[in-house]
Amino acid sequence: MLHLTAKNFSMEINKSPLPVVVMFYAAWCGKCAMMKPLVEDMEPSYKNHILFCEVEVDESPNLADRYQASIVPTFAFFRNGRLLGELQGVMEDTTLEKHIQKIFRNC
Repeated sequence: MLHLTAKNFSMEINKSPLPVVVMFYAAWCGKCAMMKPLVEDMEPSYKNHILFCEVEVDESPNLADRYQASIVPTFAFFRNGRLLGELQGVMEDTTLEKHIQKIFRNC
């Protein structure tokens, strides 16, 4: 996953020709630690179709506030720099994958 901060977030989200999934997480969050490997395992199957990124909320609190990531993990879905939707909390990988396919079905 590409690590994003306040410095590179807008550039990466806006320039990506691919849809983007951003996982907002906290280093201290046990639920985030459970979700991150699921996302990393899912990422290769979407190579060249979806860009997966991460934002550490304590490192980039303004981004967390901007995208209302007060619950971690929060997944934000972008296309052409536009926020298409969000999903919060712990979930099965199949639930996340179904949501990704649904939100990006026309991409």
